[in-house]
Amino acid sequence: MSKEAVLYRKEGNRVRCLACARRCLIGEGQIGFCGVRSVRNGKLYLDVYGKVAAAHVDPIEKKPLVHFYPGSKVFSFSTYGCNWMCMYCQNYDLSQRRRPEGYEVSPEELVDMAIAYEAEGITYTYNEPAIFAEFAHDTGVIARKRGLFNTMVSNGYWTEELVDYVKDFLDAVTIDFKGNGEEKFMKRYTGASGPEPILETIRELNKNGIHVEITDLVIPHIGDDLKAAENLLKKIMDILGPDVPIHFLRFHPDYKLDYLPWTPVETLEKHYNLAKSLGFNYVYIGNVPGHPYESTYCPKCHNLVIGRDGFRITEWHLTEDMRCQYCGYKLPIVGKLSKHAFEDRFDPVFI
Repeated sequence: MSKEAVLYRKEGNRVRCLACARRCLIGEGQIGFCGVRSVRNGKLYLDVYGKVAAAHVDPIEKKPLVHFYPGSKVFSFSTYGCNWMCMYCQNYDLSQRRRPEGYEVSPEELVDMAIAYEAEGITYTYNEPAIFAEFAHDTGVIARKRGLFNTMVSNGYWTEELVDYVKDFLDAVTIDFKGNGEEKFMKRYTGASGPEPILETIRELNKNGIHVEITDLVIPHIGDDLKAAENLLKKIMDILGPDVPIHFLRFHPDYKLDYLPWTPVETLEKHYNLAKSLGFNYVYIGNVPGHPYESTYCPKCHNLVIGRDGFRITEWHLTEDMRCQYCGYKLPIVGKLSKHAFEDRFDPVFI
């Protein structure tokens, strides 16, 4: 179900892809770095349009989005391919398979499925959604018309053109930095040039009123430098301010870095304390189920207002308009508490 792409322009006898910061210049019969955007007859095609590689219903906290429609169910799906080559990718079977394969499902059918599973939104995830932006766009426009929200989990290695293209349907994004966004780490272990295109993406998303949460995968020995973390956090503070949720995620051994250990919890706690010392109000530790820093605390009175254990909400002490029940402080949380909040919210999807 290949379809002509939108995000490209012609340059002589070649095509410039505008979906991500690589801006691949692709000749006739060639394929971009992502493996799923190719040139035929002088036009750029998205070869995974309407092809779903994986689908599942998840808690929104798994994305992780914890300040956006808390407790909701999201219909999550991916294609194959990626614009990065992360050596630690936990979804490498999807992202590093650069082939136009998958189950054929139309945007309309995906939205029907999401509604049938009682999902409140759709999340474009598991591989990098920038590379299948046109498929996400057509699905997202229909989803919004039918009352669903749209979110993405992304490395943020985008273009200004992509932000402009998705702003009509996209409601929230998790931007996932790796290794504290340190340039040498990114070049060696992800194949990306560095953090600057991601920071520019965040700036543009914020300008367009799209909710952003930040994750940082802290990788022991090679991507856990606190100075690099401080440098990154200061730049994020300048763009998004103190209320943006910051998640420090625990690395687990996988793919080509399976020889590294799990991130020590103490290392994550040092990152947490650094972010708090810089003035961030909402800092979290992820992939450590049961840790107290999974939960949300009121910045004013410091009481626990949302308790979490893994992806489960265990306590809720906010009013309907997201004010602390103890002191009345209003937290910057988008949406309402879902009716599904205290359910399991994991459902396999059969296509």
